[in-house]
Amino acid sequence: MKLHAVKAGNFKLDGGAMFGVVPKVLWNKTNPADANNLIDIAARCLLIEEGNRLILIDSGMGDKQSDKFFGYYSLWGDDNLDKSLKEKGFHRDDITDVFITHLHFDHCGGVVTWNKDKTGYEMAFKNAKVWSNENHWKWATEPNAREKASFLSENILPIQESGHLNFISRTGEAFQRQTELGFGVLFADGHTEKQMIPHITYKDQTIVFMADLLPTAGHIPLPYVMGYDTRPLLTLPEKKLFLENAAKNNWYLFMEHDAHNEIITVQETEKGVRYKETFTCNEIFN
Repeated sequence: MKLHAVKAGNFKLDGGAMFGVVPKVLWNKTNPADANNLIDIAARCLLIEEGNRLILIDSGMGDKQSDKFFGYYSLWGDDNLDKSLKEKGFHRDDITDVFITHLHFDHCGGVVTWNKDKTGYEMAFKNAKVWSNENHWKWATEPNAREKASFLSENILPIQESGHLNFISRTGEAFQRQTELGFGVLFADGHTEKQMIPHITYKDQTIVFMADLLPTAGHIPLPYVMGYDTRPLLTLPEKKLFLENAAKNNWYLFMEHDAHNEIITVQETEKGVRYKETFTCNEIFN
């Protein structure tokens, strides 16, 4: 198995929304805001190369929406999915599977693209199966008013219409040890219904793709919960149990959204689980 970090772009989000009820004087220490109260956010995806499969976890925002839409998110840097894949020696047509942790636009937007003359949509990864789960798919295609702006129909419905959609089979337990893709999945419901958190065994270590269970290293303290979470009181016990296991087992946490920390570890302290150390992907994957 080989692992590759793939950069799908960078953007900014409101720091207050990212940290919920936590005062700015606290979160600004770890995630400094600009003059508009925006903090740096990454769309860092993970590519798993094993046997004849090339599995991409999440896909960033993509580029289908209007300039006005992207203007809300203050895109920065020159990273994009195609450029990053090329740097790793791959093309989007090489991807065999795309695993989507959840269907918010910044995680799945890159799966669907415009067709050549922009009259309709097509799959960006034409040879890939796209993986979600049945509960979350229903949640995303029949959205509640609060999340409706994050579940964009043009990002979601073409996946099913194309015939590329597949569902991870579920045992009903929160943690599923083995999926069809060869890694374990934790199902978490605090951020959104049945978000999937991959646990990948790599060189006798566990690499966990954090998605929105832990957006940045600054979110480690338990009350530091995003305003975007639909069930923040459920995020608390989910995050507590996960972080305790991560500290106990020295898991490496792959940070999808932390623009400045690629992989981190955590440790138990008198104040609970806290940040331990930061690594680059090259340090862990090579």
